[in-house]
Amino acid sequence: MRIAVAKETRTGECRVALVPEVIPALIRAGCDVWVETNAGVGASYANTAYEKAGATIITDDLALWEQADVVVKVGPLTEPADLHTLDRLRPGAVLIGFLNPLGHVEVVQRLARREITGLSMERIPRLSRAQSMDALSSQATVAGYKATLLAADTCGKFFPMLTTAAGTVAPAKVLVIGAGVAGLMAIATARRLGAVVEAFDIRPAVREEVQSLGATFVGVELAEEAVAAGGYAQDVSSIARQREHEVLAAHVQRADVVISTAHVPGKPAPLLVTEAMVATMQPGSVIVDLAAEYGGNCAGTEAGHEVIRHGVKILGPCHVPSLMPVPASQMYAKNIVAVLHHVIHEGVLHLDFADEITQGACITHAGTIRHADICQAVAQAKIPAQVR
Repeated sequence: MRIAVAKETRTGECRVALVPEVIPALIRAGCDVWVETNAGVGASYANTAYEKAGATIITDDLALWEQADVVVKVGPLTEPADLHTLDRLRPGAVLIGFLNPLGHVEVVQRLARREITGLSMERIPRLSRAQSMDALSSQATVAGYKATLLAADTCGKFFPMLTTAAGTVAPAKVLVIGAGVAGLMAIATARRLGAVVEAFDIRPAVREEVQSLGATFVGVELAEEAVAAGGYAQDVSSIARQREHEVLAAHVQRADVVISTAHVPGKPAPLLVTEAMVATMQPGSVIVDLAAEYGGNCAGTEAGHEVIRHGVKILGPCHVPSLMPVPASQMYAKNIVAVLHHVIHEGVLHLDFADEITQGACITHAGTIRHADICQAVAQAKIPAQVR
């Protein structure tokens, strides 16, 4: 079984799918590992580090794609040139990565047409036995940490309370919107820096987690279910959204920093911080919108840019885990290895579709798109699809 690590092509992406530390385990499992030349440079891993670990460095990227049994990546294939590269994969080969199937339906269509097995890391189900494969959580951990550092660096206030000869300086007030993995890490990091932290979430079940980190929980009573399968927040009605806005408004107004992390998988990010709320914040306040790539939680967010609205700095960083490529790559590599061990046995690909993990992650196989929601997205894009 030949596993190939492709170099990332997305602008600003510095992560790599496998790091040298995990290569020996794959070799012991009977796999050959190919690494595209300079694939790890963005994450500070030189070609020589991979060679010392037992991998083979490949300078011909087309040969890598054509001869690989499994290609592992981080980000989705988004550039036109990527689609031509994808066509180099042979039928029966496997592609693993954040494939974003609902956002890149043409890639899904090509995978199915060429009979390539696509395993999408964001579709790994939230099960206890799949925790080692949960790349969404590992990368969200990095994002939540980095978002807080970005906020602290941009904010013109100290995060901790300071008692000095010149008097006492009050701590910064931080509001974290969304208490998922990224939100909880943002809370923990802001607390370590000494800020006074509040956290808002529509799921009552996360109250104890928020409080255990030393933050104040801000909830809202809704007359509808707010939790989707796997514990994720789900989209709510316009009436419920209005109720959220009413509760959030006062807390946003008092905050020196707002870090928003709310995102429903497969859908645009909900608008939670309105223009009117931004206008009530003190000049010099900061909003870090981790949902910028998905439309943003804040009115005025521009993905990839910092803007100023009503004197408030709004940051819309993209590919945030890539801003810390070393730990992000290390964590992601372990997720990838866990997936490989799950589907490869004695050097042979074995897909058990009765298994929840395999069924959830596998988006295409043997010429078929395997999920109805992805088929629907392909159909809406006028691309023929078939579901089994």
